[in-house]
Amino acid sequence: MAVFRYGEVETSWLASRDPRLGDAIEQIGPVEREIDPDLFSSVMHHIIGQQISTKAQATIWRRMRERLGEVTPGTVLAAGEGGLQALGMTFRKAGCLVEFARRVETGAFDLAAVAEMPDEEAVRALDGLPGVGRWTAEMILLFCLERPDVLSRGDLAIQRGMRMLYHHRRITPELFARYRRRYSPYGSTASLYLWAVAGGAIPGMRDWAPKKKPDRSDGAGRKGSS
Repeated sequence: MAVFRYGEVETSWLASRDPRLGDAIEQIGPVEREIDPDLFSSVMHHIIGQQISTKAQATIWRRMRERLGEVTPGTVLAAGEGGLQALGMTFRKAGCLVEFARRVETGAFDLAAVAEMPDEEAVRALDGLPGVGRWTAEMILLFCLERPDVLSRGDLAIQRGMRMLYHHRRITPELFARYRRRYSPYGSTASLYLWAVAGGAIPGMRDWAPKKKPDRSDGAGRKGSS
């Protein structure tokens, strides 16, 4: 299993810039997150995984590999939308996968060129694919291309990790930008640890977001009309 590569250089630099994050890194220890170095399969995998559980994603991906053998633009196009949908995904996702495979097959989307683009340019190129938004593009940069400075503002777990670590009630765009500058050029390693914090890796840490008060007006109204 290939994992995102980082080491003492990144963690020491982050600790020197942010002692609180450094303490978290020391408490948590090494974090291993699996990567897929193949850009074509990574994009496919991320499109499949949108809005479903990790288990469901793994099941569909296993079926794809069993059905197609090797997951390539040619085998995806041969299966077609109907064949992919039969594996357990929505028709819309199947259409997005087929369109992506078509663009790669025809050269409209150049995988090798995207892999060499600067971060923001690569994000824009991936974001232009059907079924791929900015957050997905940023995850592909991190978990496929292993870009070192990815910190996604659209990731709710990243924001949760920041609230827990720094005791913020809300992560405003300005506050997020401040942390992005602080972590750069090793935002990807910071992301790994913020995800770990958000997942409960440090006992006793809590989310400082304000608790939402239950809206009782609808319930009261229903009771009154019954």
